[in-house]
Amino acid sequence: MIGLNNKSRNKGHKVLKVILCLLAVIYISDIVGNYIVAQQLNTQNKPIIKPQVPEADRYQKNKVFLEYADELVADERLTPDFQVLRGNVKFRKEGMFMYCDSAYFYDKTNSFDAFGNVKMEQGDTLFVYADYLFYNGDEEFAKLRNNVRLENKKVTLFTDSLDYSIAENLGYYFEGGKIVDDQNELSSVYGQYEPDTKNAEFLYDVELLNNKYVMNTDTLHYNTESKVADIVGYTTIVSDSNIIYTNKGWYNTANEMATLYNRSLLVGKNNEKLTGDTVFYNRNLGYGEAFGRFELTDSVHSTILDGDYGFHDEKANRSFATKRARAREFSQKDTLYLHGDTIKTFLDSDSLRVMVACPTVRFYRADVQGVCDSMVMEERDSILKMYKHPIIWSGNRQIFGDEVLIHFNDSTVDYAELPSNAFVAEHLGEIYFNQLSGKKMKALFQDGELRQLDVDGNAMVLMLPMESDSTYNKFVTAEGSFLRMLLKPKQEIDRISMWPQPVAKAVPLFKARKKDLYLNGFQWFNSIRPMNPEDIYVIPDAMKNLLSEPVESKRKNWRRKE
Repeated sequence: MIGLNNKSRNKGHKVLKVILCLLAVIYISDIVGNYIVAQQLNTQNKPIIKPQVPEADRYQKNKVFLEYADELVADERLTPDFQVLRGNVKFRKEGMFMYCDSAYFYDKTNSFDAFGNVKMEQGDTLFVYADYLFYNGDEEFAKLRNNVRLENKKVTLFTDSLDYSIAENLGYYFEGGKIVDDQNELSSVYGQYEPDTKNAEFLYDVELLNNKYVMNTDTLHYNTESKVADIVGYTTIVSDSNIIYTNKGWYNTANEMATLYNRSLLVGKNNEKLTGDTVFYNRNLGYGEAFGRFELTDSVHSTILDGDYGFHDEKANRSFATKRARAREFSQKDTLYLHGDTIKTFLDSDSLRVMVACPTVRFYRADVQGVCDSMVMEERDSILKMYKHPIIWSGNRQIFGDEVLIHFNDSTVDYAELPSNAFVAEHLGEIYFNQLSGKKMKALFQDGELRQLDVDGNAMVLMLPMESDSTYNKFVTAEGSFLRMLLKPKQEIDRISMWPQPVAKAVPLFKARKKDLYLNGFQWFNSIRPMNPEDIYVIPDAMKNLLSEPVESKRKNWRRKE
């Protein structure tokens, strides 16, 4: 070593310097490499983002805050517009919180896409659940998909596609869904719900279901707080007691009261049909009222009851009509039209039908007409009872008495009774009448025609027999205790029998005084006779005067009225 020259020593120093430089380069490269790796790892696990200040106002308008996430990844190269969030993700927009398993957060537009166990929560009243949520911050609009459930106190909305406007606090579905509250379940193709107002709207294939009835329609407005359904389209409501058809009105499902318009129709379980311009219905109490053109059809009894106002109790099976009240009976070929100030129908103790009309009763059928103060028809004995000045006309015949009782057999007159002060008159023409009177009278019918007439007590007859040349030249009077008159078809008199020891006489007409042509108590009431179906509503003054008289008025004071 001592022998090395200066040249050799200088060469050794150069080699040493090169080795030291190489070592330095290797060390620096290792440090830089480790720094770059560390920076890459830091980029993958800890994003380079500007943190939100915890003290910032969380109620800023239209501002979405990321409150928490287990993991956040941001890569400007791969996802420059959004951040990837994983695990227990929590967002906040003013007073609403939103949760999910993972999300894409577009912080610049305050928007995000949420996936898995999505939940929106506002206070302690509104909760929304879904599998997916797509929220647009600029429009404040959320789209929730798959297994969507919105809960607002006692109201729950179910669907698979719900769009929700945060600004309007309005949610709506469009591919089918339902809303359930503590009383009703409502389903439809389209529906919307406002948690603030509790108003809901349903369109297309709408069904309201509860334990009492099913309502079907295409358009329905409903308030989940008041439980009132506004009906704005053709609707049917089906229950065990009836079916309702309507297209306008409202139905309070809480107290089971409804007001229906546009001649809504209620069809009972016995096929009774109630309609009117406006119908009020109370399901709990089981009655309906109709205002304006009330009509109640009973197909079992072949009757229609109508008036300007009507009432029907489906539980008690009783009804009444007033204000131009009318009953129509259509079991026969010709319909019977009957009017009274008030007409009532109800069931007696044996559940048999009773109809009462009073006061000022008038009825018309092509073959028979009548008036009286009051009338009762009882299904028990099939008897029609007419009280206080009853009068019946058939063709050119008139019958009246203190009471008239008419018995029906299968809706056809079987017999009629006049228990007191009976009088029958037949108009022959001009001032001439065949007449028959007595204490009691019974008329027997066959195929709707009079075949026999029996008088019991004080029978009196005044007849004008027709001559062979169809003229009347005399009249015959007869008195006896009892009388029987037999009639041929078309009600032509066949034979008259009187007993015991009747007294009779014949008087030529030219010798007759006018007063001799009428029996005591005779009166012809043609001026108050209903002449057509509409005439039953017209109450002549003569009828009012007659009905104002007491039944005990003496018939001898009556005078013939044209």
